[in-house]
Amino acid sequence: MNPIEDYQRSLTRRQLLLRSRGCLGAAALSLLLGKSGDADASVGPVGRGLTALPHFAPTAKRVIYLFMAGGPSHIDMFDYKPSLPKIHGTELPESIRNGQRLTGMSSGQSTFPCVAPMFKFNRFGERGTWVNGEVLPHTASIVDDLTIVRTMNTEAINHDPAMTFINTGTQQLGRPSMGAWLSYGLGSPNEDLPAYVTMISVGAKPGQALFSRLWGSGFLPSQHQGVQFRGGGDPVLYLSNPPGVDANVRRKMLDGIAELNQQRFDTVGDPEIQTRIAQYEMAYRMQTSVPDLMDTTAESKATYDLYGEDVKKPGTFAANCLLARRLAERGVPFVQLFHRGWDQHGNLPRDLRKNCKSVDQPAAALVKDLKQRGMLDDTVVIFGGEFGRTIYSQGKLTADNHGRDHHGRCFSTWVAGGGFKAGYDHGETDDYAYNIVRDGVHINDFNATVLHTLGIDHERFTVKHQGLDSKLTGVESARVVNEILA
Repeated sequence: MNPIEDYQRSLTRRQLLLRSRGCLGAAALSLLLGKSGDADASVGPVGRGLTALPHFAPTAKRVIYLFMAGGPSHIDMFDYKPSLPKIHGTELPESIRNGQRLTGMSSGQSTFPCVAPMFKFNRFGERGTWVNGEVLPHTASIVDDLTIVRTMNTEAINHDPAMTFINTGTQQLGRPSMGAWLSYGLGSPNEDLPAYVTMISVGAKPGQALFSRLWGSGFLPSQHQGVQFRGGGDPVLYLSNPPGVDANVRRKMLDGIAELNQQRFDTVGDPEIQTRIAQYEMAYRMQTSVPDLMDTTAESKATYDLYGEDVKKPGTFAANCLLARRLAERGVPFVQLFHRGWDQHGNLPRDLRKNCKSVDQPAAALVKDLKQRGMLDDTVVIFGGEFGRTIYSQGKLTADNHGRDHHGRCFSTWVAGGGFKAGYDHGETDDYAYNIVRDGVHINDFNATVLHTLGIDHERFTVKHQGLDSKLTGVESARVVNEILA
């Protein structure tokens, strides 16, 4: 028996290919396992465009994304139309609808009556911008710090594909989220906390399910996926040591597991094994860093008052906004707060009030808090959802109640700080808030612009995947919207 021939026969095809890669494979793995921002992606299997990130001087260091899951009604919050009371109850003209694809929830309606907002709009700030001050009084107080984009648009008309689209650049599953891209490309200055943190709260009602792929890493190494912080118990699952296991025992256990994983990696060369080692070490460090982060008792009464009465209730949007500021202070580059419950097909006047009450003061407080700490200049704060709502009523229109269906042709998003133009309203929709008249901003254009503030050229920020140079801003042309930058 020849031991060499026996060994060769025992190799799987995968093992043989991995072992035959030699120096080229080692170079590729060193790319994957090193700090992504320092990597020379031009020599590795992953892609190109990561060399010497950022590509140019950034205006922002971090992003806090307040994502209103379910599709907030732009018509009832930011896109004021003085003509709407005159057309209230009249049929939406076919010339305005223009063959738009409808969801199955309203496509069977025989009539599409237009609905004016059942709320009071007023002018606020130096520029006299229109905002629904009845339900958004705190947001109205900071309009001079905001860029309000009224012409965001998307091709998606249902929640899951729309949320996947705006977060990953495509409606197809399996692509990295924005936070994962930034973790991969820029890394994080804080080794004791994840580069990407997500938190979830609920508004008037639970609404659609939020799948973890919205903050997933897709085809990037899994260490770049978002880490979800929870409101009760352990803020991160399995962070605490189990009964009978102290810090010393855990340290010895992790060292032993790391040694076994390293041996396995030396055999098969799978980069996900190194990701696993890194994540175990991160979890160990988070046992100290996360409790310190979550302990807000040192915050002043003025800070608590700023964020509102819910700030001391774990898991609320207010509590998550305060934690977002604390994460930003600690250098975490991407924090995303998902707030569910904006899908108001019925009972919109009631539920919109509830949702706005839960987010209005905390979102405005976050901007004010960052500003007074000198952090707003290099922090991008985004507030918006996956699409807007229709001008026509879904279901029966009564004197005090109605619903609205999904609408992707135009919707509103506001953004503050980090190099965006403060006190600026961008774009215009028609008198029905149904179509864009000028200065449309596709969701991929918006993402390209956010990347630009972080010093990233979205066209060069690519990863080779299945033979294509994949990027956050999709396969079609996207542009940086320079008009909304300072």
